[in-house]
Amino acid sequence: MSQLTLKTERLEGSFVLLTINRPESLNALNRDVFDELEAFFRAHHLDYAVKGVIITGEGSKAFVAGADIKEFSALDAAGGAVLSKRGQDIFFMIERFHAPVIAAVNGFALGGGCELAMSCHIRVAGSHARFGQPEVNLGLVPGYGGSQRLIQLIGKGKATEMLLTADMITAEEALGLGLVTHVTEPGQEVSKALDILRKIATKGPLAVNQCIQLINAYFDKQMDGFEKEYTDFGLTIGSEDSKEGAAAFVEKRKPVFKAK
Repeated sequence: MSQLTLKTERLEGSFVLLTINRPESLNALNRDVFDELEAFFRAHHLDYAVKGVIITGEGSKAFVAGADIKEFSALDAAGGAVLSKRGQDIFFMIERFHAPVIAAVNGFALGGGCELAMSCHIRVAGSHARFGQPEVNLGLVPGYGGSQRLIQLIGKGKATEMLLTADMITAEEALGLGLVTHVTEPGQEVSKALDILRKIATKGPLAVNQCIQLINAYFDKQMDGFEKEYTDFGLTIGSEDSKEGAAAFVEKRKPVFKAK
């Protein structure tokens, strides 16, 4: 598989920077981008050598300005449902990844781009970033989880307004709503994301993975999050990492975790 639409770069050995590389299309999501995202997250599932991932867009104008509308023209209802389901499945892979995935939003995050950012665990935005779900402008609804994750992240009222009006919001508005956790100067998004990953990488990797699962369980209607919490607490307290963490605390040193 070519890596023309998704550039992969190792940072400091433990982190991976994924850059969606279609600047001529404002990094719009197409089949190639989805193929390469799926390949990466499938290949590194539970690969604890990867302690964090940053997703960003090539250039300074857009994170991802949406889906590639040219691929929609030949779709009927059945084909549209298949496309939507595949996008959702890949974004679930990101949301369920064992290590933190941070969206470094360096411009427009619209439609599928906003949905991609929302599937990441944390979002950092440049001050020039803009977020929106403009699908109704095309007579469409969101297809990659936007109608659900937007409500989860910012609440029903504002999500309803954004979904029905197609209005964009600024990075500062997104910060106030809780859609992003940090706003940086343009060009500093990846640097800030890396700072966050460095801090998380000092923690127990098994515990980080279980925390991600527990957060996701809160929104899973098929799961009892409290039951999963006491089960996962038992799993982590019985791990080698937990024993090492306790010993390091008593001995007043930094723990050396091994994801065991």
